[in-house]
Amino acid sequence: MEELGLFPLGIVLLPTERIPLHVFEPRYKELIGECLDEEREFGMLLVDEDGLRRVGTRARVVTVLERFDDGRLNIVVEGGDRFVLAELIEGRAYHTGTVLPLDDEEAANDPEAAEQALDAFRRVAKLAEAEIEDPTSASPRLSFELAARVELPADRKQELLELRSEPARLRLVSELLADAARALVLQRELRERASRNGERPLG
Repeated sequence: MEELGLFPLGIVLLPTERIPLHVFEPRYKELIGECLDEEREFGMLLVDEDGLRRVGTRARVVTVLERFDDGRLNIVVEGGDRFVLAELIEGRAYHTGTVLPLDDEEAANDPEAAEQALDAFRRVAKLAEAEIEDPTSASPRLSFELAARVELPADRKQELLELRSEPARLRLVSELLADAARALVLQRELRERASRNGERPLG
């Protein structure tokens, strides 16, 4: 087991995902400062109404966007491997814990599930009128790469993070992307209806 500095937040970081963070609490300024100085990773864990989740993602700082005089930081972090929190450890200003790697139980490829997830992703990208490059269908972490490219609720991302089968994750991603596509279609219909309501007949 390994001891890892922890950064609990109300968001989920997926493997391969990049997100911006504003670091302002003294304890987390200390944590990120040490990670930058020593070029090491820290762990991100979701904390919500259910408490601190046990499955999280290793994170590394890929860019420091801005440093403030009071020590605050704007950074971009990237998700790496998943881990399971075995035990919280006291004694530091920030949270630390002993962690174990979380590996998949099932390594089998599922080309059909991969293609369905990619098709769902392309539909969302088209509806959103976004030009986003497709990941390769052969990627062993395709599910995470697709999910990292769209906005998803934290609880569903956590569900995805905890699954230990890539085919199962791909099926869940397809469902989540289908939901996102339906939401985009509804938004478009509402906009079109609102614009028509503003029109007045001639005569």
